Amino acid sequence: MSDELKKDVEDHLDTEEVLQDMEDAQEEQELEETAEPIAGSEEEAESGAPESKADKKAAKKKLKSDKKQDALKEKIEELEDRVKRQMAEFDNFRKRTEKEKTAMFETGAKSVIEKILPVVDNFERGLATVPEEDKNSPFAEGMEMIYKQLISELEKMEVKPIPAVGEEFDPEFHNAVMQVESEEYETGVIAQELQKGYTYRDSVVRHSMVAVVS
Repeated sequence: MSDELKKDVEDHLDTEEVLQDMEDAQEEQELEETAEPIAGSEEEAESGAPESKADKKAAKKKLKSDKKQDALKEKIEELEDRVKRQMAEFDNFRKRTEKEKTAMFETGAKSVIEKILPVVDNFERGLATVPEEDKNSPFAEGMEMIYKQLISELEKMEVKPIPAVGEEFDPEFHNAVMQVESEEYETGVIAQELQKGYTYRDSVVRHSMVAVVS
């Protein structure tokens, strides 16, 4: 081989080595830039090796999935809270409706009872005027049976007469319309009942009209 050709070959080899060194340096720099470790990564802290692009992509995907799960969980909790509130409101509405229905029923029942009581009064007045000799007559006995049946039905409806004569005056049940003198009863005691009073389920339908000992 001639000296000139030998020199050309040596120059060519030197050039290739330089180019190869440059390429290796460039690849190393790119690797450092693309594989820069993520701050705070537990795996990196343990291994000491930088994360690859695939690791970064997986971490990003996992973070996105976690955020989505948290958002779904928050939405579910919000819906559950809304359902609980609506159920509580419905339960309150149901109780309030039942209470109003019961109050309306009792109001209606008391109204009907108030209209029946004068009929009871007339029965009692009529029976009180029957002469003693006519009390065993079919007519008087029939009227007595109807009166007893009416009183029995009222008792089934929890309608009861208010005790009066001999009882201490109570303004919640009695209406004093006059005062009388009495040797039999003490002061403040009812000596006479002028009109019978009634209660319906422990509430007064009509107060007793009474005379109280002065």
